[in-house]
Amino acid sequence: MTEGISTTHMSREEWLKFRKTGIGGSDAGAICGLNPYSSPMSVYQNKISECLISETADNESMRQGRDLEEYVAQRFMEATGLKVRRSNRMYRSRQQPFMIADVDRLIVGEDAGLECKTASAYSADKWKNGEVPSHYLIQCYHYMAVTGRRAWYIAVVVLGKGFQYTKVSWDDDMIRNLILSNLIFGITT
Repeated sequence: MTEGISTTHMSREEWLKFRKTGIGGSDAGAICGLNPYSSPMSVYQNKISECLISETADNESMRQGRDLEEYVAQRFMEATGLKVRRSNRMYRSRQQPFMIADVDRLIVGEDAGLECKTASAYSADKWKNGEVPSHYLIQCYHYMAVTGRRAWYIAVVVLGKGFQYTKVSWDDDMIRNLILSNLIFGITT
């Protein structure tokens, strides 16, 4: 259902260039107007810009998220008994080639993936009672749409507070609407 390109020996600059060739999971929430940290206009500007500088600018939160991804994956395996593996591939949908995905983990023996998140104690309320921020839910649906996998787990370590995970299942209407939103955005860029 998808084709992938290996990221194993890809430099950060090559990876950033590849991300500019399509709409990724972290772009999807912004395009749908759900990401409090980004907007459709910022995604548009990023995709049409020749410059990679804006994408390489990290903040401490982003750095910690990347550095703690393996820890979140380990906690998920401990909590669920499931095994996960890195895919080391960037995927492009064959049906919707403007949609790409660089997924955190794939679930071994299950038609599912895993998105690993970290959150500060200040944003713990956004995850209370098993809730998932909407822009992260959209990211999971985007990954399902690109990879064809029927479910996606999202796991979060709220720093200093705890760990939780949620399973997001395929939803035909949600996926169709997401593809339509991405398609409309792609046509306008």
